Amino acid sequence: MVFDEFQVGRVMANILIVDDSASMRQMVSFTLKTAGHTVDDASDGNDGLNKAKASQFDLVISDVNMPNRNGLELTADLRTLPNYKFIPILLLTTESASDKKAEGKKAGATGWIVKPFNPDTLNKTVSKVLK
Repeated sequence: MVFDEFQVGRVMANILIVDDSASMRQMVSFTLKTAGHTVDDASDGNDGLNKAKASQFDLVISDVNMPNRNGLELTADLRTLPNYKFIPILLLTTESASDKKAEGKKAGATGWIVKPFNPDTLNKTVSKVLK
């Protein structure tokens, strides 16, 4: 078997992206798939919660500001599920205020990335939280 030196030592994961913006879901998905991950996506917090209950993901990446169930509510709801108690959850959002970050931490978020995101930074952050 031949290993691409870029992927040696990387952890490949099954990742759920939750964002109400189709273009953002596509950009994040492309970035993560290029790095070798398997990706599924959801269009809002309700859709994300339903998909998380139906499948097991190694990581959830969610926007904060979404209709139906925002990313903070989704994070808190995921943390009540036994399968997601310790799964990393990253919030990828335009929000950068410290009070919002504190709300994210209180809800159970593992990390916070401000949009627009840098693909390399996203991949490094994903690798870090999956170790």
